[in-house]
Amino acid sequence: MEKVKAKKHLGQHFLKDESIAKAIADTINLEGYDDVLEIGPGMGVLTKYLLDKPTNTYVIEIDTESVAYLDENYPKLKDKIISQDFLRYDINEIFQGKQFAIIGNFPYNISTQIVFKTLELKHQIPEFAGMFQKEVAQRICEKKGSKAYGILSVLAQAFYDVEYLFTVDENVFIPPPKVKSGVMRMRRKADFSLPCGEKLFFTVVKTAFQQRRKTLRNSLKTLNLSDELREDTVFNLRPEQLSVEEFIELTKKIEADGI
Repeated sequence: MEKVKAKKHLGQHFLKDESIAKAIADTINLEGYDDVLEIGPGMGVLTKYLLDKPTNTYVIEIDTESVAYLDENYPKLKDKIISQDFLRYDINEIFQGKQFAIIGNFPYNISTQIVFKTLELKHQIPEFAGMFQKEVAQRICEKKGSKAYGILSVLAQAFYDVEYLFTVDENVFIPPPKVKSGVMRMRRKADFSLPCGEKLFFTVVKTAFQQRRKTLRNSLKTLNLSDELREDTVFNLRPEQLSVEEFIELTKKIEADGI
């Protein structure tokens, strides 16, 4: 069949530079797991390099035209094409609790949602790599003290070691996006369990950054903390001034306060 036409409503920008596709495929190390899931493969420019690796490659694609193209042109993907929306699909219908990596040239309009779902499935995902809008990739990897540092930075870095790998220009896509892209990688920490309640940790981080210009004393008012705890000097700070480790320590203090 003819090549797939990129669909704006799906945020499709097809990568045409084979060297970049290979470089993205090479970002995963395939240690400790056998399965890789590519999100949004389109016409398979990245897929072909994954299929050359000693792994079981699955792809998940919402675009039925792309699914038909992959089915016709990649016989190695037989029975491994999932024609579903990754954000809505129960991925354990395929993996059934097993470990698997995620990789992709992600649609920019849902890329942050893909990361949040990965965090929900972190017990199964030792490795995650792919291409985002450059600013989003940088935000995930950002450290404290920056305006770009936020909810996604803290939550991703609590469980994964993150690394910004390289920048990709607009002209290597069809159609070219209006922004540069960035490739980043997350490798799960050896000990990725938190020494505090995970649900409370997420709540503290999200609540703090929802009013990022305010001090924690004001932004965390809705948690009904005791007056004694709120006198702690950490509450004089704004959220971007706390490292991941300091957010964990803050959550432990709030937990001890009886929340």
